[in-house]
Amino acid sequence: MSRYEKIVILTGAGLSAESGLATFRDSGGIWAQYDYRDVATPEGFQRNPNLVYEFYNMRRREGAKATPNSAHKALARLQREYSGEVVLVTQNIDNLLEQADAQSLIHMHGKMTKMLCTNCDARLPWTEELSAELKCPECELLGGMRPDVVWFGEVPYEMQDIAAAVGACDLFIAIGTSGNVYPAASFVAAARENGAHTVELNLAPSDTTGYFAEHVHGPATEIVPDYVEQLLNEPPNEGHLSKSVAING
Repeated sequence: MSRYEKIVILTGAGLSAESGLATFRDSGGIWAQYDYRDVATPEGFQRNPNLVYEFYNMRRREGAKATPNSAHKALARLQREYSGEVVLVTQNIDNLLEQADAQSLIHMHGKMTKMLCTNCDARLPWTEELSAELKCPECELLGGMRPDVVWFGEVPYEMQDIAAAVGACDLFIAIGTSGNVYPAASFVAAARENGAHTVELNLAPSDTTGYFAEHVHGPATEIVPDYVEQLLNEPPNEGHLSKSVAING
């Protein structure tokens, strides 16, 4: 029997950075180039929908060129091969984990490959570019189609399921997250309060690094496959994995 019965893994932009997708809060990240209030809020969409369409159409084109890296593939492998339950919760709106054949995946911030109609609340798969000239396939009204992603000021998806999974896990891992986006940043504290072992796999310490019992720092494509390998090869009931390790990269 595996040491951990239920693993919850939270992933952020750092997981997909080495696939060529920009992160948000780094010095050269997306929010250094765009004001989030213009492109990632309901108010911004009302003020200038064409700017929002342009922004997300660009991101969709970039996402279509990206392929899963070794970190995505390692997490999919963990789900396939680990004897316990492995739940993936991602803040990313790309579909690279799906491309790597990950299962049991919660997109708490929505998906770039879906659209939401603000007129009728329809949610549909959508891989083409969006514009104000398009009619919603459900209600046939113009101008209401937007990316099905969670904007600032909106409630993330599937929060009840996430809270239940975090509360029941005995291992919580955060990968490639800044630790300053809530409610995702609060998950580690909730897991810790419920007795879970907590692990940070990140390029550098996050804003919530003090809540983690174990830290491994370095590029996701190096440290995530290594950690997955440890989990898959850990002898049953031998306690937690190796002590905190720092890998500079």
